[in-house]
Amino acid sequence: MLEHILRRMGFGASPAELAAWSSVPIDTVIDRLLNYESMTTDHDSKIGQPDYVGITTSSGNPFSPNTLINDARQRWLFRMIHSQRPLEEKMALFWHNHFATAYSKLAGAVGQERATRLMDNDPSSLPGSPAGQIQVLRQYATGSFPGMLLEMSKHPAMIYWLDSQLNTRTRPQENFGREIMELFSLGIGNYTEQDVYAAARVFTGFNWQLLGDRASTTDSYYTFQYRAADHDTNAKTFTFAIYPDGGKTIPARAAAAGEQDALDLILALARHPATAQRLAGRLYKFFVNETSDPDQALVNAMANSYLGNNYNIKAVLRTLFQSSQFRSSANFHQRYSWPVEYVVKAIKETGWTGYSVNGAMTPLTNMGQQLYEPPDVNGWATGPEWISTSSMLARMNFSAALAQNQRFNLARDAQPYRQSPERVLDYMLARFPTMGFATASKTAMTDYLRSTAWTGTDTQLQQRIPGLARLIVGSGEYQFN
Repeated sequence: MLEHILRRMGFGASPAELAAWSSVPIDTVIDRLLNYESMTTDHDSKIGQPDYVGITTSSGNPFSPNTLINDARQRWLFRMIHSQRPLEEKMALFWHNHFATAYSKLAGAVGQERATRLMDNDPSSLPGSPAGQIQVLRQYATGSFPGMLLEMSKHPAMIYWLDSQLNTRTRPQENFGREIMELFSLGIGNYTEQDVYAAARVFTGFNWQLLGDRASTTDSYYTFQYRAADHDTNAKTFTFAIYPDGGKTIPARAAAAGEQDALDLILALARHPATAQRLAGRLYKFFVNETSDPDQALVNAMANSYLGNNYNIKAVLRTLFQSSQFRSSANFHQRYSWPVEYVVKAIKETGWTGYSVNGAMTPLTNMGQQLYEPPDVNGWATGPEWISTSSMLARMNFSAALAQNQRFNLARDAQPYRQSPERVLDYMLARFPTMGFATASKTAMTDYLRSTAWTGTDTQLQQRIPGLARLIVGSGEYQFN
């Protein structure tokens, strides 16, 4: 049960973390992971320190995750591995897929330094600069959904990603108006083309502007700008209720007050029952089970928690994590691990001494998930779509490289169980929890350990343990979260 909770509400656990949690009651574990706000956020200060996973900088350059995208990717992986607020990172990853925005389109327009700031800028890195999109998603991870919708509608990364800077009263651009309903809230079938056009007009005038030292790509940044002259001031009528009294028309407003149109629409979308059901369903699949039909009773309860708690995501998660379905052994290992989940869990369980997260960059791309680079507005194709011949080969190669990197530490940790291959295998299967191996597979792994006469010496452990770790972590049985 504990391993299941730490996988689902985070990214698994290192042996030390698992030992620390082992004496804590399950309800307390869930409560602490869910209510993480009091936990430290100083993870970035640990980068480069001993006892933490390493990072790799460009030759001769300082680590610059606010302006270099590969450094930003390493910083996020570092946080996933070491954060004392793992659910915050797990939810940021979930929302990154929900509000899918790709760095490459931004970089093509504004260059890599400004594009990196758009994706994951820490405001403290440059006075006056706004938080990058991932930082905003982290901030709202378990908070107000309408607040997050509003922030996304105004975030300069989203502005450019969905062409809002082209959206004017004389030529409405429909991309964001469509996606805020189709992908971010209601879902297909709950709006019409009339609604798309009306929504486009709601967001006319939402634009971006470049501030700071414009001559410097590292000291300038984009922020939101509302251009009143570009806003459509006429009334906008929808096919669904915009106001609690059932009114479907956003009234005509002066251009200076045009941002209120967006607030009215966003609240309407947030309070709509279809949004509640869609968010509940997506969270159910992400945290409970995606291999069978959702438990509609639980989805309904989650949706009701959302609607009854001012559209707060933590209320939905509380209902989910306290449910019998979340804790049921029938739902253990019933999610396909996203590549990032797989890599972070493998590093936490295998160890990281002397390892750099930069070593995971190419393998993650080969597995089909590069952070800050979802393939399109729909995000990544999840579930069984993660698994293919090439992606499984990439996972196996990654597990082999990681196990070889950590061979001495793995062999050292296995020493107390050196009496027999069976004891070593039991230890390794406990260290790397999987959905379970068939008897024949376990027999084959035992035979691998004793392929030469078993002595249990340090030399033999160093020869056999990395291979055994590779077999377990690279197996199909390890791919399920």
